[in-house]
Amino acid sequence: MNRAIMSAVCVAASVGAASAAEVVAPKDVQYGEYGAVEQSLTGQAGDSAAGRKVMGTKSLGNCVACHVISEMDDVAFQGEIGPPLDGAGDRWSEAELRGIVADAKKTFPESMMPSFYKTTGYIRPGKGFTGKAAEEPLPPLLTAQQIEDVVAYLMTLKYE
Repeated sequence: MNRAIMSAVCVAASVGAASAAEVVAPKDVQYGEYGAVEQSLTGQAGDSAAGRKVMGTKSLGNCVACHVISEMDDVAFQGEIGPPLDGAGDRWSEAELRGIVADAKKTFPESMMPSFYKTTGYIRPGKGFTGKAAEEPLPPLLTAQQIEDVVAYLMTLKYE
């Protein structure tokens, strides 16, 4: 009996370690020619409800500051700088959306959209209000799981 319990614990520990090891670090993300990221950043499916929260929360992704999303009619003052995201799940594949959210400049070089999963290669980010440049690497704006959650939510935005 003890051997069976120990085996189960070892299997559970190795599964937990494997899922933790599957997170792709920002520097290791593999972008395709046009910016698509085929590989999940976490190895886990995104949670669309959590992604919706990230997109509508000012202290997280705050995507609605620049994009209109009709489905998010509970979020006031949506932006018009970026394209509307209605139908995003029909216009782009999951891999394309993952790449755009992680680093939109890989797909749209002139984009003003922040690179949400990037830690180096910035032009000159500031260090708080000191007037000095920040030292790299910087932390990503969103975690790998938050990126996957946002992608899951965007995939639900289909034309009717």
